[in-house]
This record gives sequence, C-alpha cells and structure tokens, in this order.
Amino acid sequence: MIDHKVRVYRSAERLAREEQLAWKIAAVAADPVGVETDVIDMVINRVIDNAGVAAASLARRPVVAARDQALRHIPAPGRDGATVFGLSPDTRVSPEWAAWANGVAVRELDFHDTYLAADYSHPGDNIPPILATAQHLGLDGNALARGIATGYEIQVALVRGICLHEHKIDHIAHLGPSAAAGIGTLLGLPTETIHQAVGQALHTTTTTRQSRKGIISSWKAYAPAFAGKLAVEAVDRAMRGEGAPAPAYEGEDGFIAWLLSGPQAQYVVALPSAGEAKRGILETYTKEHSAEYQSQALIDLARRLGPRVGDFAQVRSIVLHTSHHTHYVIGSGSGDPQKYDPTASRETLDHSIPYIFAVALQDGDWHHAHSYAPERAARPDTVALWQKITTVEDEEWTRRYHSTDPAEKAFGARVVVELADGATITDEIAVADAHPLGARPFGRDEYIGKFRHLAEGLLSTEEQDRFLDTAVRLPDLRPDELTGLTITPTPALTASGTEGIF
Repeated sequence: MIDHKVRVYRSAERLAREEQLAWKIAAVAADPVGVETDVIDMVINRVIDNAGVAAASLARRPVVAARDQALRHIPAPGRDGATVFGLSPDTRVSPEWAAWANGVAVRELDFHDTYLAADYSHPGDNIPPILATAQHLGLDGNALARGIATGYEIQVALVRGICLHEHKIDHIAHLGPSAAAGIGTLLGLPTETIHQAVGQALHTTTTTRQSRKGIISSWKAYAPAFAGKLAVEAVDRAMRGEGAPAPAYEGEDGFIAWLLSGPQAQYVVALPSAGEAKRGILETYTKEHSAEYQSQALIDLARRLGPRVGDFAQVRSIVLHTSHHTHYVIGSGSGDPQKYDPTASRETLDHSIPYIFAVALQDGDWHHAHSYAPERAARPDTVALWQKITTVEDEEWTRRYHSTDPAEKAFGARVVVELADGATITDEIAVADAHPLGARPFGRDEYIGKFRHLAEGLLSTEEQDRFLDTAVRLPDLRPDELTGLTITPTPALTASGTEGIF
C-alpha cells in the first residue's frame, strides 16, 4: 500500500494530474491485477447478501416507487439492458435506472454490509451500479468480480482516510467515486477516462447528512442509489470525452477546502501499489440484524442481558457508555427528540439506539419488520423503558472505534443498568456476534442462511436455489448468465400504477 498525502493546492500551484487523488484512484482501477480467490469468495457472499435484503424489501413503498421509475426507462437500441429485482429477468431497463431501483431495494432495510473507520459506509452499495453496467454491456462474471473488488477497495480507502461526517457531509460522497472506479475496472477503461469519471462522481454526489438527522425519510435508502446512478452517468460522459472539475479533491475552491477541513487540511489515503491485489472487501463486515451498524453488537448484548434484568418495570435507568459516533449519531447525544418518539418513522427508529436496545432487551431478539412495527414502538411498557435509556461518550470506546488494529477495533459499549432497589447490572461487548472476530462469524453458510430467511415466503424455493447456484459460480458466468443475478417472485412484479412525471 502507498500512503498518498492529500491537501489543498492554490490554482497557481498547478498540481500535476498524476498527483491528484482522483488520478491515483483511477490508476488503481485501471491496474489489470487479478482478483485473489478469497476476495472472489467474499464478492460472492456480498452479492448473495444484497439479494437477500432486497428480497425482503420488494413490497416496501420506496422500493416500489424506484422500480416504477426504472420501468419508464428502456435500454438504448443495441444494448442488452439490466435486470431489476422483483421483475422478470426478461424485463430490462437502462443501467443507471437499474442501479437506482436495485440500490434502493438493497439499502431500504439497512441490512447489508458495512465498513467503519474515519467515516461510515455500506460498500455493498457499489454492487448495483457495477452489476447493472455489466449486464447492460454483455460482460462476464470475471469482469464483474474485478469491478466489484475495485469498488470495495476504493470505498474502504476513502472511508479509512477521509472523515466526512464531522463536516456533516453524507457518506455517499465516497460512494460516487468508488462506484465510478469499479465501473472503470469492469469496462477496462484507461486511467484518463476513469480519472474524469471519478472527479465527476465526487462533484455530483456530495450532499449533507441531514438525510440521517432529525426526521429521517425514505431518502436514506435513496441516497446511495442516487450515487450509484450518477456514477453510471459519470462514466458514460467520461467515455464520450467529457471532463470533470479538477483537481476534484485538492482544488482551492473544492471539496477539501470548502466542505471538509479547509485550506490547511491534510489527509492520507492509502491505495494499493501497481500490481498489488485489491483486498479491501475483506476488511468489511455484514449485519445479522436490520439496524444501523453500531446497534449490531448492542442488540447481541441486549439479548443476553434481558434474562439478568428480569422485571423491566424495576429498571430505573440504563446508560450505554460508548463511542463518539454511537452517542452523537444514534444515541441521546444527537439531541434528536425523534429518537424517543413512538410515532417516529422506521428510518428514525433504525437510528435510535435507545429504542433498539429497549426492544431487543424485552424481546430477546430483533426482526427486520416486527421490531419496527408501529404497534411495537407504541407499546406502553416499551415506551417507559425506552425513555430511561441514554448514552454517554467514553473516550476508550471512541479510541477503539478508530483503532487501526483489527484485534482492538470495536463498535460496542459498556452498559450499566440501575434497578429501583439501587442494585446495578453491568456488561459489555466489543463487536457483534456476526463480526469476523465475534462469537459467531459469518461465513458462506451464514450468508446463505440469511438469504433464505429473508426470501422465505417471498421467493419460491426453486427461485432461491436458482439464484444461489448462479451466484456461487459468479467468476465463471458467461455474459448470457449474468442476468441470472436477479431475483423474481412468482408471479413477477409489475408496475404499481402510481403515476409521476416519467
């Protein structure tokens, strides 16, 4: 790996193109290095993971709306088009709209993979735009695997090196460039073309974090799909010879200077050297529970803590001593009253650790639908317990959150339960059970189990088997087999009939 120092340059300094971060990202994407076997295995796992969480969301309103929009955009003449989750595999749409519809389906339940470092991300969001482009242009599974490996590599590098959230910039600003780079690898494009696409994608996908603050709407699911859609469009424009603002990251009126830490800032982004394998995907991890990642370990902790508490009416207070992120983004440190509101949206409850911990404590379980049901959130005993739960930042948990040592890095908390008689119960957890260092790490069997659990009652057993058989052969798939990487219920879904502009 090479540590690249990134800072702001005045226009008069004329930063050489080859020294710009967007170019260095593009050079990694253009490197023809092969994909190692364990990386391919994880790519397959994440393709399965995405399809499972998409299956469980097919009937949800934001997904239906995105699918309806996609159906209005047919492929260009002479192109194959791309498939959309839920539709017949013979129904094809333009790739940017397939990326949009599938991206929303994958993201809606907040249930796929994650990578947390200086910033946050769901790197599986790279898959829909890369897959849609591969299907549209008739590419094979080997090219798809290479493209996905690049998308993950660049996403991990940017998330590790550049913090967006402290400046209230949404993490899709890292997704646009990573997806554009992944598509560049998929297509075997030259560094110059990918460079322009990465710059365009950064420029057009930089938005604020208000999508994850206060009243959280369906846009939380749409935002990554929007970045994937714009990445496809950015690559298309770059292939036609169109350029991007440059230097995209380092310009004196640009991204770092005005949206991040300012003209004096310096970041370090580590990228593979020429010929070095792309292994970033192996640093990422999926979710066992449908909730924001910082809640994963705490759901596991609540499940084992519940029997020790016993009578929840006797709880006086529960304090979660945790990291800066958990406290300020999904905890009481956010200052969001909505995080304690039983009428809040699913998206808001998903970002409320007081709510999540209360329900997991009482139920000893977590379900992607039942745990968010309005009647579940409004249950009086739950509301009473929920209001007693607060978070505080603990410097040690914050330090471990940001540690670069995988054995030390943690996303958990220490919980202190005070009972009415003055007794206290304490416990702690560092990582989720499903984490690679957790009590029950996810492997291929667990990914398949999660897929089947989420697809049960929605996809026939035959359709589940067909998809899984296709997915596990991903690197060997012929172009005509790549359309098998979709999921279709019986009967296949169609347009909902709701009208918009398209």
